[in-house]
Amino acid sequence: METETMGRVLTTATIENSEDLWLVRRGELSNDQARRVTVDDAVVDTGATYLSLPPRLIWQLGLNQLSTRPVRTTAGVVEARFYDAVRLTIQGRFCTIDVLEVPDNVPTLIGQVPLELLDFVVDPGARKLIGNPEHGGQFMHDQF
Repeated sequence: METETMGRVLTTATIENSEDLWLVRRGELSNDQARRVTVDDAVVDTGATYLSLPPRLIWQLGLNQLSTRPVRTTAGVVEARFYDAVRLTIQGRFCTIDVLEVPDNVPTLIGQVPLELLDFVVDPGARKLIGNPEHGGQFMHDQF
C-alpha cells in the first residue's frame, strides 16, 4: 500500500533475514521463528541506490556486517556499513538484496537497485509506486 505524505512516496515493505529463510527451507527453523520486520512507511527514494535500514532494524533482523565502503552523500563521502542480504517484499514481489546502514534518524529507504529488481517505477503525478508500464505493469526482467 502506498500513501502520499508531503510529496513523498511511502510503501509497505517486509524485510526478512535470508539465512533464517534458508534454515526454514531446510526444516531447521519454523517459519514463525524467521526474523522479519514490516515497515509501513518505507520511503521510495530514487536518489538512493540500495535498500537502506537504520541500525535498530538491522539488529532486529540479526544481520551480520559484510563490509564497509565509501558512499557519497549530501554531507560528502562517508564510510558506510553493508550487511547480509535480505528478502525484500513489496506488493507481493520479492528480491534478495544487501543492506546499507543509515543513521537511526533516517527512515527505511527503497532505492534504485531494489526498484529495478522488483520492476517498479514511481508514478510522479500520482506519487505512488507502480509496476513498470513498459512491461504492462507485470513483474518482468529484461535478460538482454
